[in-house]
Amino acid sequence: MINTAVRLCLLLMALLVAVPSEAQLKIDITSGVTDPIPISIQPFDADPQTSAQVVSADLARSGRFVVRESRRADYLVTGRYSPLSDGRLQIDYELTNLLTGQKLLRERITAGPQAWRNAAHRIADKVYERILGVRSSFATRIAYVSVEGRAPEQRYRLIVADADGENSRVILESRQPLMSPTWSPDGEWLAYVSFESRSAAVYLQRVRTAERRRISARAGVNNAPAWSPDGTRLALTLSSPSGNLDVHILEVASGALTRLTEHPAIDTEPAWAPDGRSIFFTSDRGGGPQIYQIEPRAGATPRRVSFSGNYNARPRISPDGRQLAFITREGGLYRVAIQDLGNGSVRVLSNGPQDESPGFSPDGGTLIYAARERGQGVLATVSADGLILQRLKADRGDVREPAWGPFLP
Repeated sequence: MINTAVRLCLLLMALLVAVPSEAQLKIDITSGVTDPIPISIQPFDADPQTSAQVVSADLARSGRFVVRESRRADYLVTGRYSPLSDGRLQIDYELTNLLTGQKLLRERITAGPQAWRNAAHRIADKVYERILGVRSSFATRIAYVSVEGRAPEQRYRLIVADADGENSRVILESRQPLMSPTWSPDGEWLAYVSFESRSAAVYLQRVRTAERRRISARAGVNNAPAWSPDGTRLALTLSSPSGNLDVHILEVASGALTRLTEHPAIDTEPAWAPDGRSIFFTSDRGGGPQIYQIEPRAGATPRRVSFSGNYNARPRISPDGRQLAFITREGGLYRVAIQDLGNGSVRVLSNGPQDESPGFSPDGGTLIYAARERGQGVLATVSADGLILQRLKADRGDVREPAWGPFLP
């Protein structure tokens, strides 16, 4: 049997030769809370993957913690790696309150050799929740579109990565535009728009296996797919023979189609409420882009839900159904705003000149969106309270159209 030292050396060599398929996103924290919690993350014993560094980076990236040496910290995380006979890794870790000496967490998790980063993210999630009392999304994934080159030689790539931008993987590459990726509720599929046939079509693609099928390629516009919470339907924007845009509902299994809106205005960008009982969408039926809500059945009457300003578009609903995120226009600048659906109050969260495509993290505490910085497309995140802003920059090309995936089992 291979002894422990040899097994760990072999694992380290395998990790070192692994090459990512795409340039990684680099995170810059541009603002955070004024009094972050001091925490110390000690290197894990027998750890060839520097898991403690991943845990430290996650907590620091949240903006709510500052990583320090133990004598200046309120909390301490320690851990140890042990290889198992079946090739998996066992990680034992502890969280201690240094002010009281109390052990707040003492847990053991296992992971495959290639899943150590996810294991570290899960540890960070546990630590965050135990100290702050709310869930975090470190062990989740994002999808986005990367664009390189100049027309007509542009290359479009649909990429999936960990929530911190690492472990990126190209799942589709095309010379024609790719748009509007959106995750299925179980995290198994992405729906997106591709122009590979010189016209827009909506595709479904299984993330793990690249299994793929075209689900809507009707004449005209096929755009803005959005999964229902139960994963059985897609809301999407289709055009009529006259070219008018309306929201429809497509049954994924049968292909049955229901027209949801029927109005001479442009109705587009649908988003399901988490309870599945309504759909929010953008419409200019009132003279300018505003957000409306409608029941997901033929003949339903929509009602307007956004009233501040003369431009509000691209709605997204928080996982608890209490907040509406959208793009609003302020003095010619397009920024991410959030509206309390209970009292109607609105706050602008981002500060860029051309922000777009907002979406909530699965815990609801953060929004991801696309922005422009020095002429380049970047991704950014902002906490739902507006205190923590970050930029996620790629080494090359523009990045856009972000979508945050769900919690994984």
